[in-house]
Amino acid sequence: MNDPRSTDFGFEQVPRADKARRVRGVFDSVAGNYDLMNDLMSAGTHRLWKRFLLSLSNLRAGQRVLDVAGGTGDLAAGLARQVGAEGLVVLTDINAAMLGRGRDRLIDEGLVGNLSCVQANAEQLPFPDSFFDCVTIGFGLRNVTDKPRALAEMRRTLRPGGQLLVLEFSTPHPGIKPLYDVYSFRILPLLGQLVAGDAASYRYLAESIRMHPDQETLLSMLRAAGLTACRYHNLSGGIVAVHRGYRD
Repeated sequence: MNDPRSTDFGFEQVPRADKARRVRGVFDSVAGNYDLMNDLMSAGTHRLWKRFLLSLSNLRAGQRVLDVAGGTGDLAAGLARQVGAEGLVVLTDINAAMLGRGRDRLIDEGLVGNLSCVQANAEQLPFPDSFFDCVTIGFGLRNVTDKPRALAEMRRTLRPGGQLLVLEFSTPHPGIKPLYDVYSFRILPLLGQLVAGDAASYRYLAESIRMHPDQETLLSMLRAAGLTACRYHNLSGGIVAVHRGYRD
């Protein structure tokens, strides 16, 4: 488990160099049903979680935002409306299928003048230092191979005073954990099979949540990446948390 050459892919240990390929395979498989499955899996609650993140952004018209691992564009759409026609939102994802879905969706919503899409790895962002007023990542960090490197990259692209917002599944309150485990490992794969024809990918998603750092560990990781005034907000009993920090 401590072999620096390996990392987690759900509950499985795989070579570090292989994780990105495996994650890409998962999201290639689920891209077509991703938004529908999000609504079904969370009974629509993911929209409230994302709305809460947007409420913390404190963005003003004309500012620049980077949405990392933004997939089908839920957060990017809200961010684009916040910064207005004079602002800029850059939606990135390592997965071409997910990014394509996001691009098409945003075009359909008329969000084209202030929004661009870039295929990019969170661990090596192709943007200048100190360029963005805010960086967001929603439900993407747990799929990254080198999380400390990705956090450092996101901090690098922030201007001084800029904010990083991380929305991710986390460790729920012990009182709801037994029911949450039953849902995650029994109902979620079944739902994935019935709706998307892919139980294995949704089993991986449930496992990846369990392998993701808990609230306090991720808070320490933000601080280690050089962010300040770091804190987190638990949502839905800790099933999800929003972590935030600033670049000095």
